[in-house]
Amino acid sequence: MKLLQQRHGAVTLLKPEGPLTEVAADEFAQSARTIITETLGRFVVDMSGVPFVDSKGLESLLDLTDLLGDSGKVLKLCGTNKTVRQVFEITEIDNLFDHFEDVTSAVRSFL
Repeated sequence: MKLLQQRHGAVTLLKPEGPLTEVAADEFAQSARTIITETLGRFVVDMSGVPFVDSKGLESLLDLTDLLGDSGKVLKLCGTNKTVRQVFEITEIDNLFDHFEDVTSAVRSFL
């Protein structure tokens, strides 16, 4: 899995490319945990490059939500496609994340 990292002012953006499944989910979670410790907790995951998420991918996102939640922060997602959004809704975890249409609106939500 390819994982891009960008800074938008004080906000860190992670953009995984490819399905967030099994091995890729572990790689993503490990990288994200490291990056979170180096940020101010302003963290957005751009899901526009993720066509599908399985249970392992969901688990990695939930773990990040817990990690950020321990310090009073929230994991914000943007660019989630219809398929991935349906997976969130079916598993009833969609309300655990702040969802935004695009990177700009997600980054601005920290203002």
